[in-house]
Amino acid sequence: MHIDLPEKRYYSIGEVAKAFNVNTSLIRFWEKEFDVLKPKKNAKGNRKFTPEDIKNLQFIYHLVKERGFTLEGAKTHLKEEKKKSLTNFEIIRKLENIKTQLTKIKNQL
Repeated sequence: MHIDLPEKRYYSIGEVAKAFNVNTSLIRFWEKEFDVLKPKKNAKGNRKFTPEDIKNLQFIYHLVKERGFTLEGAKTHLKEEKKKSLTNFEIIRKLENIKTQLTKIKNQL
């Protein structure tokens, strides 16, 4: 899944939910369930997600929605293989983006 978000320091929960095509309640639920998600909160209590939070959300989305992990399985996977899995996940996402760009160029020729 490719996430289209502009480069910013902080993203609102609405922007994040729209990018992932899920409800804001799911983002809030995942925040409670997964320790790696720690969005900043302003004085009003509005959540502000950093680019690091977005990477973690992408990985959680991948595990739960795309690979079909249970929440407990995803938590365990995150704890046990955080570094290795996350770097592999980032490499796969970059390669998918390159493939998409190359396909677009091929179609234009």
